[in-house]
Amino acid sequence: MKILQTPLSKQELIKESTNFIDENVIKAAVDIKKELLAVDSPMHYDCEQLLLKDGSNQIDIWGINLYLDSDNIDDLVEFDSMINIRPAQGNRSRNVENPEIQAKIKAVVAKWLK
Repeated sequence: MKILQTPLSKQELIKESTNFIDENVIKAAVDIKKELLAVDSPMHYDCEQLLLKDGSNQIDIWGINLYLDSDNIDDLVEFDSMINIRPAQGNRSRNVENPEIQAKIKAVVAKWLK
């Protein structure tokens, strides 16, 4: 589990990851304000905690799954995580419901995964 410090190829991330939830699928969390990506934990909560310890604000962190064998950003990112249930922020499900937040998450992922 780590916060990416330099951009990686998806193949490099596959080689470095140890916590797969399925073949070439890992959990991650994104800080949409600081544009950070934490990856490779057993649970989204663990990545969220890593970002919080690094100074992120919980309101900016969203949980995702990364399908690392996909070339299309829409297929690469799945917006499904228990940490996304936030009624106070208008997100009442495990999925990220706001299209603007989804776009920010995709932009952060594209920044870090080449």
